[in-house]
Amino acid sequence: MPVVPARLLWVPLAAALLLAGCGEKPPEQPKLPRVYVQQVQAENFAASVALTGDIQARIQTPLSFRVGGKIIERYVDVGARVSARQVLARLDPKDLQVNVDSAQAAVVAEQARVTQAKAAFWRQQQLLPKGYTSQSEFDAAQAQLRGSESALKAAQAQLANAREQLSYTALVADAPGVITARQAEVGQVVSATQPIFELAGDGGRDAVFNVYESLFVEPPGDQPVQVSLLDNPQLNVMGKVREVTPAVSAQTGTLQVKIALQPLPEGMSLGSVVSVALSPPARPRVELPWAALTKNIGQDIGQPAVWVVDEQGKAHLRTVKVARYLTGKVMIDDGLQPGEKVVTAGGQLLHPDIEVEIAEHKTSAAGAQP
Repeated sequence: MPVVPARLLWVPLAAALLLAGCGEKPPEQPKLPRVYVQQVQAENFAASVALTGDIQARIQTPLSFRVGGKIIERYVDVGARVSARQVLARLDPKDLQVNVDSAQAAVVAEQARVTQAKAAFWRQQQLLPKGYTSQSEFDAAQAQLRGSESALKAAQAQLANAREQLSYTALVADAPGVITARQAEVGQVVSATQPIFELAGDGGRDAVFNVYESLFVEPPGDQPVQVSLLDNPQLNVMGKVREVTPAVSAQTGTLQVKIALQPLPEGMSLGSVVSVALSPPARPRVELPWAALTKNIGQDIGQPAVWVVDEQGKAHLRTVKVARYLTGKVMIDDGLQPGEKVVTAGGQLLHPDIEVEIAEHKTSAAGAQP
């Protein structure tokens, strides 16, 4: 077998090494996470709240007797229109009439004592200058007369009070209006100040609504609002918010909103069910899709947050204040500045200070974003 020189073996080996070196690929750079971003742009936003309530009288007065007793007569019912000073019901006057008779007898007795005291004083007044009586007897007669006159005045005051109490057996309407409720019946024994009727006075009318505090955080402005009849939305009237209760009802957990209405049109009356859409004053807020919202994992753990991409392309977690949750989007009230870039998609695998690649939104033929 012929021997191949060593210098001839190096030629194919060098060629093989050269070919292998030409086929090597450079090391691949790590891929950055791709995210979609939205530039922060604040816009005025005011969430509208649809409410349902009813029309009530601005002045509603509970009517009650000023004395206790048994109801023997009732002249009106719910829905009746009454005038001022009209008698609505009566109590049995027997017990109070006894007090009047007793007071009258006490007045007559005191009048007799005054007459007797006057006669005694007159005699002492005639005898004193002649020396037939003493000064002490004269002073005693004068004191007796003054005491009798004072007792008579007290008895007359008691008689006047008894007669006034007797007049309270008639329940009288203080003002014209409509009876909206009745809490007692004939034959029932009632106490003083116990409500018997509810009177809706004539005059102004309010649309009254009960609103959950979470839906009505901010009070409305002074702009007029349109109140519509629930059965017929075409029938409406303008009004302004007159009152918002400062405290939440312990029974219902709601605030009460009263809207002062203009004169009601035909077909809209006391007790009608109405609806209204109220909007608080508009405030600049940032609108973001639901996908942009996440939770903070730092100091404010569990609080709403979003990923913000800085000028160096790094993502940072930012705590934000959510003003309102809507269908498919959230309204951010605080935490973002105009011009900042917020991650709206692709933020599931991000961590603080990670460098990201911003992907461009591709539009379809119709121009809509995917």
